[in-house]
Amino acid sequence: MKLSPDRLASQLGQSLGALYVVHGDEPLLVSEAGDTIRQAARQQGFDEREILVSGQGFDWGAVFESTGTMSLFGTRKVVDLRVPNGKPGKEGGDALKQLAGTAPAQADDVITLITLPEVDWATRKTAWFAALEKQGVVVECNAPPREHLPRWIAMRLAAQQQDAAEEALAFIADHVEGNLLAAHQELQKLALLYPPGSLTLDQIRDAVLDVARYSVEHLRMALLEGNAARCARLLEGLEGEGTAAPLVLWTLANEVRTLARIQSAQHQGQPVSAAMKAERVFDDRRRNAVQKALQRLQPGAVRAALAHAARIDRIIKGLAPGDVWDECLRLSLRLCPKAG
Repeated sequence: MKLSPDRLASQLGQSLGALYVVHGDEPLLVSEAGDTIRQAARQQGFDEREILVSGQGFDWGAVFESTGTMSLFGTRKVVDLRVPNGKPGKEGGDALKQLAGTAPAQADDVITLITLPEVDWATRKTAWFAALEKQGVVVECNAPPREHLPRWIAMRLAAQQQDAAEEALAFIADHVEGNLLAAHQELQKLALLYPPGSLTLDQIRDAVLDVARYSVEHLRMALLEGNAARCARLLEGLEGEGTAAPLVLWTLANEVRTLARIQSAQHQGQPVSAAMKAERVFDDRRRNAVQKALQRLQPGAVRAALAHAARIDRIIKGLAPGDVWDECLRLSLRLCPKAG
Protein backbone atom coordinates (compact mmCIF):
# COMPACT_ATOMS: atom_id res chain seq x y z
CA MET A 1 0.00 0.00 0.00
CA LYS A 2 1.31 3.44 -0.93
CA LEU A 3 0.32 6.43 1.19
CA SER A 4 0.99 10.14 1.13
CA PRO A 5 2.07 11.66 4.47
CA ASP A 6 -1.26 13.44 4.93
CA ARG A 7 -3.14 10.12 4.76
CA LEU A 8 -0.85 8.26 7.16
CA ALA A 9 -2.59 9.23 10.41
CA SER A 10 -5.96 8.13 9.06
CA GLN A 11 -4.58 4.71 8.06
CA LEU A 12 -2.91 4.23 11.42
CA GLY A 13 -6.20 5.01 13.13
CA GLN A 14 -7.85 2.11 11.30
CA SER A 15 -5.23 -0.60 11.82
CA LEU A 16 -1.51 -1.10 12.37
CA GLY A 17 0.51 -2.89 9.74
CA ALA A 18 3.51 -5.04 10.54
CA LEU A 19 5.80 -3.33 8.03
CA TYR A 20 6.22 0.36 7.23
CA VAL A 21 8.66 1.96 4.78
CA VAL A 22 9.25 5.72 4.90
CA HIS A 23 11.36 7.42 2.25
CA GLY A 24 11.65 10.75 0.48
CA ASP A 25 13.69 13.83 -0.29
CA GLU A 26 12.36 15.97 2.57
CA PRO A 27 13.93 15.15 5.97
CA LEU A 28 11.25 17.03 7.92
CA LEU A 29 8.42 14.99 6.41
CA VAL A 30 10.36 11.72 6.74
CA SER A 31 11.01 12.47 10.41
CA GLU A 32 7.39 13.42 11.05
CA ALA A 33 6.07 10.28 9.34
CA GLY A 34 8.35 8.12 11.46
CA ASP A 35 7.24 9.92 14.62
CA THR A 36 3.58 9.42 13.66
CA ILE A 37 4.08 5.67 13.20
CA ARG A 38 6.01 5.29 16.45
CA GLN A 39 3.41 7.28 18.39
CA ALA A 40 0.56 5.17 17.00
CA ALA A 41 2.50 2.02 17.92
CA ARG A 42 3.02 3.23 21.50
CA GLN A 43 -0.68 3.92 21.83
CA GLN A 44 -1.34 0.31 20.82
CA GLY A 45 1.05 -1.13 23.40
CA PHE A 46 4.28 -1.37 21.42
CA ASP A 47 6.33 0.03 24.29
CA GLU A 48 9.81 -1.16 23.32
CA ARG A 49 11.88 0.27 20.47
CA GLU A 50 15.05 -1.15 18.96
CA ILE A 51 17.08 0.98 16.55
CA LEU A 52 19.27 -0.64 13.87
CA VAL A 53 21.38 1.47 11.50
CA SER A 54 22.89 -0.22 8.45
CA GLY A 55 26.38 0.68 7.34
CA GLN A 56 29.72 -0.86 6.48
CA GLY A 57 29.99 -4.26 8.15
CA PHE A 58 26.37 -4.25 9.29
CA ASP A 59 25.10 -7.70 10.26
CA TRP A 60 21.79 -8.12 8.46
CA GLY A 61 21.13 -11.21 10.51
CA ALA A 62 20.49 -8.84 13.43
CA VAL A 63 17.34 -7.70 11.66
CA PHE A 64 15.86 -11.19 11.78
CA GLU A 65 16.97 -11.66 15.38
CA SER A 66 15.16 -8.44 16.30
CA THR A 67 12.00 -9.07 14.31
CA GLY A 68 11.77 -12.77 15.10
CA THR A 69 12.09 -12.70 18.88
CA MET A 70 9.98 -11.22 21.65
CA SER A 71 11.45 -9.01 24.34
CA LEU A 72 12.69 -10.71 27.51
CA PHE A 73 9.91 -8.90 29.32
CA GLY A 74 7.25 -9.97 26.85
CA THR A 75 6.52 -6.45 25.59
CA ARG A 76 5.60 -5.65 22.01
CA LYS A 77 8.20 -3.64 20.13
CA VAL A 78 9.06 -1.51 17.13
CA VAL A 79 12.18 -2.44 15.18
CA ASP A 80 13.43 0.87 13.75
CA LEU A 81 15.71 -0.01 10.82
CA ARG A 82 17.48 2.86 9.11
CA VAL A 83 19.34 2.65 5.80
CA PRO A 84 20.97 6.12 5.55
CA ASN A 85 22.42 5.71 2.05
CA GLY A 86 19.41 3.87 0.62
CA LYS A 87 21.73 1.20 -0.81
CA PRO A 88 21.61 -1.99 1.28
CA GLY A 89 23.80 -3.92 -1.15
CA LYS A 90 23.18 -7.49 -2.26
CA GLU A 91 23.15 -9.00 1.23
CA GLY A 92 20.91 -6.26 2.57
CA GLY A 93 18.64 -6.40 -0.47
CA ASP A 94 18.19 -10.14 -0.02
CA ALA A 95 17.48 -9.64 3.67
CA LEU A 96 14.88 -6.94 3.03
CA LYS A 97 13.21 -9.08 0.38
CA GLN A 98 13.06 -12.00 2.81
CA LEU A 99 11.81 -9.72 5.58
CA ALA A 100 8.98 -8.47 3.37
CA GLY A 101 8.08 -12.02 2.38
CA THR A 102 7.67 -13.14 5.98
CA ALA A 103 5.94 -10.04 7.36
CA PRO A 104 2.27 -10.57 8.32
CA ALA A 105 -0.42 -8.24 6.99
CA GLN A 106 -1.28 -6.89 10.45
CA ALA A 107 0.91 -6.09 13.43
CA ASP A 108 1.24 -8.85 16.01
CA ASP A 109 4.12 -8.50 18.46
CA VAL A 110 6.60 -6.63 16.23
CA ILE A 111 6.30 -3.65 13.89
CA THR A 112 9.20 -3.03 11.52
CA LEU A 113 9.79 0.56 10.40
CA ILE A 114 12.33 0.98 7.59
CA THR A 115 13.57 4.51 6.86
CA LEU A 116 15.30 5.38 3.59
CA PRO A 117 16.40 8.61 1.91
CA GLU A 118 15.01 9.61 -1.48
CA VAL A 119 14.56 6.48 -3.60
CA ASP A 120 15.76 6.90 -7.18
CA TRP A 121 14.24 5.24 -10.22
CA ALA A 122 16.84 2.46 -10.30
CA THR A 123 16.19 1.51 -6.67
CA ARG A 124 12.45 1.43 -7.30
CA LYS A 125 13.04 -1.35 -9.84
CA THR A 126 14.98 -3.60 -7.45
CA ALA A 127 13.43 -6.83 -6.20
CA TRP A 128 13.84 -5.85 -2.55
CA PHE A 129 12.07 -2.52 -2.90
CA ALA A 130 9.28 -4.09 -4.97
CA ALA A 131 8.80 -6.67 -2.20
CA LEU A 132 8.60 -3.95 0.45
CA GLU A 133 6.04 -2.06 -1.63
CA LYS A 134 3.94 -5.19 -2.14
CA GLN A 135 3.82 -6.27 1.50
CA GLY A 136 4.26 -3.10 3.52
CA VAL A 137 2.79 0.37 3.89
CA VAL A 138 5.05 2.73 1.93
CA VAL A 139 4.99 6.44 2.73
CA GLU A 140 6.76 8.71 0.22
CA CYS A 141 7.71 12.01 1.82
CA ASN A 142 8.79 14.43 -0.88
CA ALA A 143 8.76 18.19 -0.57
CA PRO A 144 5.69 19.72 -2.21
CA PRO A 145 6.41 21.40 -5.55
CA ARG A 146 6.54 25.20 -5.46
CA GLU A 147 3.02 25.62 -6.82
CA HIS A 148 1.62 23.46 -4.00
CA LEU A 149 3.62 25.09 -1.22
CA PRO A 150 0.94 27.69 -0.30
CA ARG A 151 -1.60 24.88 0.11
CA TRP A 152 0.86 22.95 2.30
CA ILE A 153 1.35 26.07 4.43
CA ALA A 154 -2.43 26.54 4.68
CA MET A 155 -2.83 22.96 5.94
CA ARG A 156 -0.14 23.52 8.57
CA LEU A 157 -1.80 26.75 9.69
CA ALA A 158 -5.17 25.01 9.91
CA ALA A 159 -3.63 22.36 12.19
CA GLN A 160 -2.73 25.16 14.62
CA GLN A 161 -6.17 26.80 14.19
CA GLN A 162 -4.94 29.67 12.05
CA ASP A 163 -5.50 30.74 8.45
CA ALA A 164 -4.37 33.41 6.03
CA ALA A 165 -5.39 34.89 2.69
CA GLU A 166 -3.82 33.67 -0.56
CA GLU A 167 -1.56 36.72 -0.76
CA ALA A 168 -0.20 36.01 2.73
CA LEU A 169 0.32 32.32 1.93
CA ALA A 170 2.23 33.28 -1.21
CA PHE A 171 4.40 35.65 0.85
CA ILE A 172 5.34 32.86 3.26
CA ALA A 173 6.02 30.48 0.37
CA ASP A 174 8.37 32.97 -1.29
CA HIS A 175 10.34 33.41 1.93
CA VAL A 176 10.72 29.74 2.90
CA GLU A 177 11.04 28.16 -0.55
CA GLY A 178 13.14 24.99 -0.54
CA ASN A 179 13.47 24.90 3.25
CA LEU A 180 10.54 23.04 4.82
CA LEU A 181 12.21 22.78 8.19
CA ALA A 182 12.50 26.56 8.31
CA ALA A 183 8.90 26.83 7.09
CA HIS A 184 7.79 24.56 9.93
CA GLN A 185 9.66 26.72 12.44
CA GLU A 186 8.22 29.95 11.05
CA LEU A 187 4.68 28.58 11.28
CA GLN A 188 5.27 27.46 14.85
CA LYS A 189 6.44 30.99 15.59
CA LEU A 190 3.18 32.37 14.19
CA ALA A 191 1.27 30.09 16.57
CA LEU A 192 3.26 31.51 19.49
CA LEU A 193 2.93 35.15 18.43
CA TYR A 194 -0.73 35.27 17.45
CA PRO A 195 -3.95 33.70 18.77
CA PRO A 196 -6.08 31.26 16.74
CA GLY A 197 -7.90 32.84 13.81
CA SER A 198 -7.03 34.72 10.65
CA LEU A 199 -3.59 36.23 10.18
CA THR A 200 -3.08 39.43 8.23
CA LEU A 201 -0.36 39.97 5.66
CA ASP A 202 1.18 42.67 7.89
CA GLN A 203 1.36 40.27 10.82
CA ILE A 204 3.06 37.67 8.69
CA ARG A 205 5.48 40.18 7.19
CA ASP A 206 6.50 41.24 10.70
CA ALA A 207 7.08 37.67 11.83
CA VAL A 208 8.42 35.65 8.90
CA LEU A 209 12.12 35.77 8.14
CA ASP A 210 13.59 35.32 4.70
CA VAL A 211 14.83 31.76 5.14
CA ALA A 212 14.48 30.51 1.57
CA ARG A 213 17.01 27.94 0.45
CA TYR A 214 17.65 28.41 -3.24
CA SER A 215 18.89 25.50 -5.30
CA VAL A 216 19.87 24.89 -8.89
CA GLU A 217 17.30 22.08 -8.99
CA HIS A 218 14.54 24.63 -8.39
CA LEU A 219 16.04 26.78 -11.14
CA ARG A 220 16.03 23.79 -13.50
CA MET A 221 12.31 23.24 -13.00
CA ALA A 222 11.43 26.93 -13.22
CA LEU A 223 13.27 27.13 -16.55
CA LEU A 224 11.48 24.11 -18.01
CA GLU A 225 8.12 25.32 -16.74
CA GLY A 226 8.70 28.74 -18.27
CA ASN A 227 8.22 30.64 -15.00
CA ALA A 228 10.09 33.88 -15.70
CA ALA A 229 9.42 35.53 -12.34
CA ARG A 230 10.61 32.50 -10.41
CA CYS A 231 13.73 32.19 -12.56
CA ALA A 232 14.59 35.80 -11.75
CA ARG A 233 13.99 35.32 -8.03
CA LEU A 234 16.00 32.10 -7.90
CA LEU A 235 18.94 33.56 -9.79
CA GLU A 236 18.99 36.54 -7.43
CA GLY A 237 18.91 34.19 -4.45
CA LEU A 238 21.63 31.91 -5.83
CA GLU A 239 23.88 34.88 -6.50
CA GLY A 240 23.22 36.22 -3.00
CA GLU A 241 24.10 32.86 -1.45
CA GLY A 242 27.41 32.77 -3.30
CA THR A 243 26.55 29.83 -5.56
CA ALA A 244 29.26 29.19 -8.12
CA ALA A 245 28.32 30.71 -11.48
CA PRO A 246 29.69 27.70 -13.46
CA LEU A 247 27.27 25.42 -11.59
CA VAL A 248 24.35 27.68 -12.45
CA LEU A 249 25.37 27.84 -16.10
CA TRP A 250 25.87 24.05 -16.22
CA THR A 251 22.32 23.58 -14.88
CA LEU A 252 20.79 25.92 -17.45
CA ALA A 253 22.89 24.65 -20.35
CA ASN A 254 22.24 21.01 -19.45
CA GLU A 255 18.48 21.51 -19.72
CA VAL A 256 18.86 23.37 -23.02
CA ARG A 257 21.03 20.55 -24.40
CA THR A 258 18.45 17.99 -23.26
CA LEU A 259 15.71 19.86 -25.10
CA ALA A 260 17.89 20.15 -28.21
CA ARG A 261 18.67 16.42 -28.28
CA ILE A 262 15.05 15.45 -27.79
CA GLN A 263 13.97 17.81 -30.58
CA SER A 264 16.65 16.30 -32.83
CA ALA A 265 15.39 12.79 -32.01
CA GLN A 266 11.84 13.87 -32.82
CA HIS A 267 13.01 15.27 -36.14
CA GLN A 268 14.50 11.84 -36.91
CA GLY A 269 11.15 10.19 -36.20
CA GLN A 270 11.77 8.87 -32.69
CA PRO A 271 8.90 8.94 -30.15
CA VAL A 272 9.24 11.57 -27.43
CA SER A 273 9.03 8.88 -24.74
CA ALA A 274 12.02 7.03 -26.20
CA ALA A 275 14.01 10.25 -26.53
CA MET A 276 13.27 11.16 -22.90
CA LYS A 277 14.37 7.73 -21.77
CA ALA A 278 17.62 8.12 -23.68
CA GLU A 279 18.15 11.46 -21.94
CA ARG A 280 17.38 9.84 -18.56
CA VAL A 281 14.32 11.97 -17.95
CA PHE A 282 12.42 9.64 -15.62
CA ASP A 283 10.85 11.81 -12.92
CA ASP A 284 7.18 12.46 -13.72
CA ARG A 285 7.26 16.15 -12.89
CA ARG A 286 10.37 16.75 -14.98
CA ARG A 287 8.89 14.71 -17.84
CA ASN A 288 5.78 16.91 -17.81
CA ALA A 289 7.88 20.07 -17.65
CA VAL A 290 10.09 18.93 -20.54
CA GLN A 291 6.99 18.07 -22.57
CA LYS A 292 5.57 21.56 -22.04
CA ALA A 293 8.90 23.15 -22.92
CA LEU A 294 9.03 21.16 -26.17
CA GLN A 295 5.56 22.38 -27.07
CA ARG A 296 6.50 25.96 -26.21
CA LEU A 297 9.89 26.25 -27.89
CA GLN A 298 10.86 26.02 -31.54
CA PRO A 299 14.16 24.32 -32.47
CA GLY A 300 15.56 27.68 -33.57
CA ALA A 301 14.96 29.16 -30.11
CA VAL A 302 16.71 26.22 -28.45
CA ARG A 303 19.72 26.52 -30.78
CA ALA A 304 19.94 30.24 -30.00
CA ALA A 305 19.84 29.42 -26.30
CA LEU A 306 22.74 27.01 -26.75
CA ALA A 307 24.76 29.74 -28.43
CA HIS A 308 23.86 32.11 -25.59
CA ALA A 309 25.06 29.55 -23.03
CA ALA A 310 28.37 29.23 -24.92
CA ARG A 311 28.80 33.01 -24.74
CA ILE A 312 28.19 32.97 -20.96
CA ASP A 313 30.85 30.27 -20.65
CA ARG A 314 33.32 32.57 -22.38
CA ILE A 315 32.38 35.38 -19.95
CA ILE A 316 33.03 33.08 -16.97
CA LYS A 317 36.44 32.19 -18.42
CA GLY A 318 37.29 35.87 -18.95
CA LEU A 319 37.29 35.53 -22.74
CA ALA A 320 34.34 37.86 -23.35
CA PRO A 321 32.93 40.96 -21.61
CA GLY A 322 29.66 40.91 -19.69
CA ASP A 323 27.98 40.18 -16.35
CA VAL A 324 27.50 36.44 -15.82
CA TRP A 325 24.38 36.71 -13.67
CA ASP A 326 22.68 39.21 -15.97
CA GLU A 327 23.35 36.92 -18.91
CA CYS A 328 22.04 33.88 -17.02
CA LEU A 329 18.83 35.81 -16.42
CA ARG A 330 18.60 36.75 -20.10
CA LEU A 331 19.16 33.13 -21.06
CA SER A 332 16.35 32.01 -18.72
CA LEU A 333 13.96 34.65 -19.99
CA ARG A 334 14.74 33.61 -23.58
CA LEU A 335 13.15 30.23 -22.80
CA CYS A 336 10.10 31.56 -20.96
CA PRO A 337 6.77 32.57 -22.56
CA LYS A 338 6.69 36.06 -24.08
CA ALA A 339 10.43 36.41 -23.54
CA GLY A 340 12.57 38.16 -26.10
